[in-house]
Amino acid sequence: MAKKGYYRSWLSVIFLLAIWQFVSWVTESPGKFPPVQQIGADLLSIFLNFDLAKHALATMGRILLGLLFSFVIGTAIGLIMSKSKSFDQYIRPALNLIQGIPALSWVVFAVIWFPQPEFRMFFIIFITALPNFSLQIFDSIQAISKDFREMLLVLRPKPTQMFRMLVLPSLIPDILTSWKVNLGNTTRVAVVAELVGATLGIGFQLQAAQALFEMSQAIAWTFALVIFIFFMQFVIGALERTLLSWRPKSER
Repeated sequence: MAKKGYYRSWLSVIFLLAIWQFVSWVTESPGKFPPVQQIGADLLSIFLNFDLAKHALATMGRILLGLLFSFVIGTAIGLIMSKSKSFDQYIRPALNLIQGIPALSWVVFAVIWFPQPEFRMFFIIFITALPNFSLQIFDSIQAISKDFREMLLVLRPKPTQMFRMLVLPSLIPDILTSWKVNLGNTTRVAVVAELVGATLGIGFQLQAAQALFEMSQAIAWTFALVIFIFFMQFVIGALERTLLSWRPKSER
């Protein structure tokens, strides 16, 4: 079944490429609908030309660094919220406020506040992902079965054993889910931020392609970003299969 799904996915991609190529032939407008081979050549040049590849690497590095820091700090906040009701009452409104502010507003704020482009990008990605990680960790801990907790307490475990045997296995599925969600959200935010606040990155290259009306290059840079997301989703999926191998298939 897995192989069938794999082949069907590739067939759908080939079908979409065929439609695009057909539209390119019919319209005879390479400026708006460049042929597939031209897009492929531009995409290949991104990975083979270091001057172009460094833009893709910069965007990917910014996304991963911002996500890593937001995950570490967000996890700490979520754990403290679950232990202290007063801390939860103070910090939750702030998290909800941060989450409610549109991503574009954070981009504008960061451009005004921070003159250094790299710190600007880091702040935007960090502040976008932080509330989701914090609230997800808190909700996961709150959702732990009371029956499981009481059953384990009968054995009088140490706090470290309680965390390792009950809390951590309950957190892992939601942590992986939050990484998937934040990966997509922060990628979109990072590209928008690079459009207006950076001179290095995929967003900057998309802006340059738009200024020159280079549709082929715009699509190639977009595909480079999609490839990165697919790769990260594959890594997260591999971790999910490994860390949750103990669960029945119907629950994974």
